[in-house]
Amino acid sequence: RYVVHSYNFFLFPSTLGVRDVEFTLSASSIQFLSHYGFDYNKFLRDGIPYMNEAQEKILRQRLLAGSWKVHSAADRDVLKKAIDEVTCWIAEAKEEETMILQDLSVCHMLEVQLVLRQALQNVWTEPLGYKKLVVKKVSPQRRELLENSSYNHCEKELIILFARGFTNLFQILVKAKKPLVGHNMLMDLMHLHEKFYKPLPESYEEFKRNIHNLFPILIDTKTVTKSMQKKYMFPRISSLSEVYAVLCSSNLNPEDPPWPVIALTTDCSRYAEKKFPHEAGYDAFLCGSGKMLHKHSFKDCLGDAVEADPSFSQYLTVLAEHVNKVNFIRGGVRSINFSGEDPPCRHPPLLVVRVQGWPELNERQIYQEFKSLCHFDVRRLSKNQFILLSNKYKHVRLVLRDYKHHPQLQVSIYRHWRHSPRVNCLLQ
Repeated sequence: RYVVHSYNFFLFPSTLGVRDVEFTLSASSIQFLSHYGFDYNKFLRDGIPYMNEAQEKILRQRLLAGSWKVHSAADRDVLKKAIDEVTCWIAEAKEEETMILQDLSVCHMLEVQLVLRQALQNVWTEPLGYKKLVVKKVSPQRRELLENSSYNHCEKELIILFARGFTNLFQILVKAKKPLVGHNMLMDLMHLHEKFYKPLPESYEEFKRNIHNLFPILIDTKTVTKSMQKKYMFPRISSLSEVYAVLCSSNLNPEDPPWPVIALTTDCSRYAEKKFPHEAGYDAFLCGSGKMLHKHSFKDCLGDAVEADPSFSQYLTVLAEHVNKVNFIRGGVRSINFSGEDPPCRHPPLLVVRVQGWPELNERQIYQEFKSLCHFDVRRLSKNQFILLSNKYKHVRLVLRDYKHHPQLQVSIYRHWRHSPRVNCLLQ
């Protein structure tokens, strides 16, 4: 029996004293997320901050040097209003008198305190409940005592702790060294690396080493699904929701032992009653439900042992061949092995398209041309040549056959010695 605690964390890049972060959203992505109920207000207004080690280092240096800057125009307006109020008040106030600033977010609370304390040597600040800040007029001697006391709510380490935000949870996950389960999880791993650890390295091998050091045990349910499709005539489906639906269907072998009991806590009980595809907490629940592990374990080698309620360690034993093998879509390898050498490439050959009498053709137009037949990744090779990459042999055969006599597009198998611009340049 497994008890499920499933969570959704809305994240937003930290703007606390670091360089402004830029990110883009495509129109189709916004439409997709809106269709599945993504809460943009929660994301933009209440998103949990995060930063990687490089950003944290910059923040620490600025805090120590006192070179604090506020980058957001909205934040600057809030700070200006607070400073104006305090400056007007403090001129007439007596020592130990206080005033209250209201309607400040947690981030604003920290920024206002830092700016006021830096600008005025005779004030002290303390948070008061939710969205309120107490400002007190004090003597310089009293100020020095308070700064070195346990009552300093604006101590540098507390600011770092807040600015790290979700990164604190990431670091707890890293220390725990628990198995990390995902579905088609390469992009997830790249985000984890860049957003909470370090900027992505130039070296592919360094990226693999870093991820393996962070998470020694990875299980990609996409890789497990592909293995089941080969071994047990499992339906050829790929999306997480489809895989879960098949595993939950009543068409499974009646001789299979019953699934482990999966009990959802009251906080996420709605996942037991309704589907929420592409919601992070729901997808995590599907991924970690254990049904795929149980099915694979029963079919593979546990056999009768499954009746004795296998432990998670037994599941890991059966899945040993898939541990740390993460699916790679249409790449040079079918999966990335984060704990060793990648498996040999078995992809179909590259195709090269030579264009005649069709000037100014670009990659998108080439992609659209072949889209009706099948999907290819496209890269420009030279002014009038493009490379096509597919992960299916039948697509390569189909295009070679259908474009054999095309008047403007000549398609052939890519040969490095013949088509490489560098080789051609050398030969010439």
